[in-house]
Amino acid sequence: MPTDVLVRPYRDTDWERLCIIHDAARLDELRQSAGVAAFLPLTQAAGNEGLFDYTVCVAEADGRVDGFVAFNDDELAWLYVDPTGYRRGIGRALVRHAVSSAPGPLTVEVLEGNEAALRLYLDEGFRQLRRVEGRMAGNDAFPAVALVLRHLPSVSRA
Repeated sequence: MPTDVLVRPYRDTDWERLCIIHDAARLDELRQSAGVAAFLPLTQAAGNEGLFDYTVCVAEADGRVDGFVAFNDDELAWLYVDPTGYRRGIGRALVRHAVSSAPGPLTVEVLEGNEAALRLYLDEGFRQLRRVEGRMAGNDAFPAVALVLRHLPSVSRA
């Protein structure tokens, strides 16, 4: 477990690590949900899904960038952690940073089947609003089912 997780703003020099983190973690996410055929590398997905339209922050654990989050005033749109850093508090630190930085409650969409992400968000005070069926964001050739969650601060756990 890292002794410290530092969340800081994204720098252009972080790009290569973000690509490595996203591509490995996205494959894990898709294996549990929509299927790996829907995979797009970050070099393509960032533009398709507007990564840099959001505030992007990274988490450093033990001196290395091991995760990132992207959010705006009302949406947590991206959250990825290097698979070697799963269950070490990195994703939790990123969620907490986004929640505390946003002016109001955040919503997030979790692909159905991504139980680890769903547990994290529920533990951090998000509650399910609805289930939606549609197409993958940024790769609409693939169907997807998502759970839409909203952060409710009164139910957060410390």
